[in-house]
Amino acid sequence: MRRVRAGIIGGAGYTGGEMIRLLINHPAVDISFIHSKSNAGKPVTVVHEDLAGDTELTFNDEWHSEVDVVFLCVGHGEAKKFMEEHGGSFDGVLVIDLSQDFRLGAPGWVYGLPELNREEIRSAQAVANPGCFATAIQLGLLPLAKAGLLGDVYSTGITGSTGAGQSLSTTSHFSWRANNIQAYKTLSHQHLKEIGQSLRQLQASGEPAVHFTPWRGDFTRGIFISSQLRVDRSPEEVLGLFENFYKGHPFTIVSRNPISLKQVVNTNKCLIQLEQVGSQLVVHSALDNLLKGASGQAVQNMNLLFGLDETAGLRLKANAF
Repeated sequence: MRRVRAGIIGGAGYTGGEMIRLLINHPAVDISFIHSKSNAGKPVTVVHEDLAGDTELTFNDEWHSEVDVVFLCVGHGEAKKFMEEHGGSFDGVLVIDLSQDFRLGAPGWVYGLPELNREEIRSAQAVANPGCFATAIQLGLLPLAKAGLLGDVYSTGITGSTGAGQSLSTTSHFSWRANNIQAYKTLSHQHLKEIGQSLRQLQASGEPAVHFTPWRGDFTRGIFISSQLRVDRSPEEVLGLFENFYKGHPFTIVSRNPISLKQVVNTNKCLIQLEQVGSQLVVHSALDNLLKGASGQAVQNMNLLFGLDETAGLRLKANAF
């Protein structure tokens, strides 16, 4: 099989760095170029020091069309701008966008959550990669939506500092994050729209509503979500819904034991655990915001696009200790 030629736009940020790390170790991919206007001409390892000894690639500021797929690892609003500068498409090159610019029903784009749209992704020309919080919350709720069991859902989630991107702000400084937690964008987080879009795709009747409070956490990477709702089914029935829904999906694992963040950091996994008392159900879900919540899921989508093993290049060891 011919190797996949990949280009990366926005290679200097956190998601760009993770994309480079994954692709230089992918068994079926060659990186053709890594675009960064601010770092053109510099070795990749000057910015991503963890890749020392792994690559001799350099950044450039030119567009190369001789690729099979391009990953847009730029900020929100920048992906749409970059596409417009190139006429809205790349002449047959497949596109995977990691920003939020094309997630909400953009014509010609497929929402890239494999556990929901796997078959549509396989034949897509352009894939809108889901948001990190959106992925964690949706994976905790999709089986319930399919069964028509969602009403009001109350979710709380905590994320590491890398979820805010690489640009410095008051709340991303170590001196602010250390020994500190803060709620932000309460009930108004931008990922709520794509969550609602996906849940309605599975549950057409009885409008599901997610009430979400995100927290900034005192750690660098990972997301842990707890979603509470009323479910008038037995714990055995609910567990069966989840295990059946995710059967055949390699990266979403339903655990019968308590889950923790260290089990998923540095992996493309999402772990799910259920706790139920009477009719009150709590769904815990945990993932790495830079991998299953961003670059890892983008590579998973690329694997589907090119008919590769869905897990290729993504069998990673967790930072459990």
